[in-house]
Amino acid sequence: MVEGVRQDSIEHLERTLLALAGEYEAGGAGRRMEVRQKVITARQHAEWASRSHGVDESRRAAKAEVLLWIRIWLENPPLFAAWASLRKRACHPASDAM
Repeated sequence: MVEGVRQDSIEHLERTLLALAGEYEAGGAGRRMEVRQKVITARQHAEWASRSHGVDESRRAAKAEVLLWIRIWLENPPLFAAWASLRKRACHPASDAM
């Protein structure tokens, strides 16, 4: 909870969202609300950053990816780990070895 949702790289984003998913799963109703609010705030910050004037197209695309990850977490925190694994494979498929 202390670290929050790191958005400086997909690796940090994944790590912190996975940690928060663990907190969410282990917590009671109050703790779940706290964790969820932290992720909602991170989503709001990412949305604001993506709409900011002067943001180049590559940065805007990176923020769109961050927003996707956060939205998936918010839709179903327990499913997030499996989704993240599939997303990484879809975005960075392993080369076929012969």
